[in-house]
Amino acid sequence: MVVTLVGCINYALGLGYAVTFLLGGVWVAAAAQATWAGRGLTGRVVPPASAVAGGTAPFTVRVEGRGPGGTFLVRLGPGAEGMERVPAGGTAEVTVPLPTPTRGLLHLTRPAVAALDPLGLWAVWQPLPVPAPLPVAPLPEEGAPPPPPPAPGAGEEAERRGPGPDDFSGLRPYQPGDSPRQVSWRHAARTGSPVVRETDAPAGTLLALDWAQTASLPDPEARLSRLAAWVEEARRTGVPFRLTLPGRALPPGAGEAHAAAARAALAEVQPWPAPAAPAPRRPAPAPLPGAPLRFTLLSLAFALAPAALRQPVWLTGLEAALLSYAALRTRRPLPAPPSWALGLLAGLGFVVLNAVYGTLLGREAGTALLGLLVCLKAAETRTQRDARLLALLGVFVLLTHLFFGQGPLAAAHVALGLVGLLAALGRWNGPGPASGLAAVGQAARLSLQAAPLMAVLFVLFPRPDGPLWQLPVQAAQTGLADEITAGEYSSLAQSRDVAFRAEFGGPLPAPEERYWRGPVYERYDGLRWGQVRERFGSPTVEFYGPTLAYRLTLEPGNPPWIPVLDTPTTLPPGAFVTTAFQAVSFSVGGSRTRHAVQGRAARLGVREAPERLTLNLGLPSGESPQARALAASWAGLPAPERVEAALGWLRNGDFRYTLTPPTLPQRNRVDAFLFGSRAGFCEHYASSFAFLMRAAGVPARVVGGYLGGERNPDGGYLIVRQQDAHAWVEVWLEGRGWVRVDPTAQVAPGRVTAGLPTALARPEADTPPPPAALDRVALRVDAWQTRWNDWVAGYDGPRQRDLLGRVQAGVGGRPALLALGVAGVLLAALPLLLVARRRSPTLDPAARGLDDLARRLRLPRAPGETAAAYGERAIQKHPEQADTIRAAVGAYHRARYGGDGGALAELRAAVRQVRR
Repeated sequence: MVVTLVGCINYALGLGYAVTFLLGGVWVAAAAQATWAGRGLTGRVVPPASAVAGGTAPFTVRVEGRGPGGTFLVRLGPGAEGMERVPAGGTAEVTVPLPTPTRGLLHLTRPAVAALDPLGLWAVWQPLPVPAPLPVAPLPEEGAPPPPPPAPGAGEEAERRGPGPDDFSGLRPYQPGDSPRQVSWRHAARTGSPVVRETDAPAGTLLALDWAQTASLPDPEARLSRLAAWVEEARRTGVPFRLTLPGRALPPGAGEAHAAAARAALAEVQPWPAPAAPAPRRPAPAPLPGAPLRFTLLSLAFALAPAALRQPVWLTGLEAALLSYAALRTRRPLPAPPSWALGLLAGLGFVVLNAVYGTLLGREAGTALLGLLVCLKAAETRTQRDARLLALLGVFVLLTHLFFGQGPLAAAHVALGLVGLLAALGRWNGPGPASGLAAVGQAARLSLQAAPLMAVLFVLFPRPDGPLWQLPVQAAQTGLADEITAGEYSSLAQSRDVAFRAEFGGPLPAPEERYWRGPVYERYDGLRWGQVRERFGSPTVEFYGPTLAYRLTLEPGNPPWIPVLDTPTTLPPGAFVTTAFQAVSFSVGGSRTRHAVQGRAARLGVREAPERLTLNLGLPSGESPQARALAASWAGLPAPERVEAALGWLRNGDFRYTLTPPTLPQRNRVDAFLFGSRAGFCEHYASSFAFLMRAAGVPARVVGGYLGGERNPDGGYLIVRQQDAHAWVEVWLEGRGWVRVDPTAQVAPGRVTAGLPTALARPEADTPPPPAALDRVALRVDAWQTRWNDWVAGYDGPRQRDLLGRVQAGVGGRPALLALGVAGVLLAALPLLLVARRRSPTLDPAARGLDDLARRLRLPRAPGETAAAYGERAIQKHPEQADTIRAAVGAYHRARYGGDGGALAELRAAVRQVRR
């Protein structure tokens, strides 16, 4: 989230902010769900009946969930974990094997159980009651010699009797480990408690196992291992035995319980052996389950899909092959690609992509390289950690598409892709991953819960005006070029891509006033018109007429100039006007930009630098002699009449306006056009007219820009497309300065009043035809797109300050605005906080009171543990609060079983007195 937020700030990705804040909301929603589940989670650790050195001890953890259910994680020690799903309000068990490398007592220091959220991002831990240390008996010796046979006694010793299999000697209470065959069911039915028949035998026939009998073995552990083998043999054959160890003697006995006591005694013989050295190598990871991995690969493929529209075909094929092979490995026993092969593919990818794009840091090259590396990671995925990392890398892949577009379709793709990748995370969160449909449902619910918080953060989070640093995010430029030749604008005229949109505070200007000024071309070499970089003196500007205010929204990829009407009087920060009256801003380019502009009509350059006027009279020597001769015939006329003579000659010269003029020669192009083809587009007429004016002694230059714009009735703004690109001429007249002249209007007046499509079909048209049904639908969609660009994709610092300024004025100042923002964040997070604070779904008020007591003591109840037993255990841990705990347990009993209505208040009061 931090990395994506930095990227959004640096590259002004408005939609990226929304995705980042949605991830933040999902993070908070997942924490709330984990907290709710964790508050009602209790458990109990059940140790195994026995354990031997060199094996494992399978501990069973019984977990009870009083919350919504889900996945829980049990941790009994480093690396000793188990995971299981518990139903809502139900119980479940998980077995966690702990290694027992050496003999001794196995202590569980901090057993705990954690509730996980549906995505596995959070773990809310609850401590588990610590069981008694588990004796780890020595491993019985393999092939041990038989135990010494029982030696018959003599005299008084022979007459003594002890436990044995021979004669009945009485009844005793049942003990765990006694054989069911020894239970006297008749007596048990009469008394109500199980009793066991005891038998005995002469003491001289007992098996006497003694530490001294193993003196021939030098190693104490070997001696204990032999004694353990003899104990197992006696247990198996049912022979009674006694065990004598250093410092301890086990009385004679028989049966499973006696054998367990003997094993425990062997485990506790000191000194204990030194801990075993850790294993030198990790075991090989278990194969990943196929269904979750295929789902993750499918989600990643969906995230990568838009890149196929802009990257080389070979790269798309390679990525598809890598993902397909990774998916095929989940169904067939195919080997994983070797590391050297993946490294070789990565190296070749670096080299080839650098050759194709010329760099590895640009927008196209960087995103293509990221996609290749992610697919290589998918091919070598072996563990669940790799699979979860793959899903998170997919989020970065999704965000890279926003460099190329942030429209509604891109938003829909990102939203669906994000839900799929979150669902892929959820499928790895559990021992038996849920189905794909269930995981998608979980991810969608989390996203909906996160939406309010995302919306508030999207509106209020501060938006910087500039990037944190500059990197070469290259974007292909469209629109007007730095220089023009014949045919330059006719190619643009065949594109309906939007160049910019213009919103006006008042009425729209008339069609004949919609000349959007762009680059000015003053240098002419006979073939090309180019811009001038020389410094000239500043010309004069004399404003007149009303102020026109409008806001421009330029699409990405435009050159660094702002198309303006008339002469700008106010420009956005960082923009300026050149001495050719061209508005320039270097913030235009790779991303959508908005500019607030004010302008007025003006007389430009009434006093102009002589060097500039001389430049605008220059013509290549020997170029187009017929045009020169025509212009020379007007040389005796005043300058304004020379302009009118040239316009009249075009108007009456049987010229034709077309997008497909014949090709002109490299030399004498103006003659070929004026006296030959007589068919061309705006740049043909502007170039030829400027040539005639210069040849006639009138300074002239070509101005590029846009003419017109389509009004969108749904939004009331103008849509100016690339097909509206236009070129006209400015001539300098004494006392009037630079005057706009459009020679194309003499041939096709409809180009000014009716737009390009109409002018091509009907050059004399006055108004454009009404839009067709499909065009109206397209305009409606464009209005939605514009609103989306304004409030989502293009929601930047100025837009935020404008919105918050209006809200601040409405609520009464900055403190009230700050309080409103804090309240908005809290209200957006309130549903998630309520989920986190929800009590367990225990309907009985007395049971809720006992749950509150356990929470305040930070001592969870074990599943099935009675209130009285819990109270005794709590008093042992907190003896200083014994009276309060007894009072609470007594009130619980009276409220739950005695029908005492007043006991509930006593229970709540006692719980409040418990110190945390």
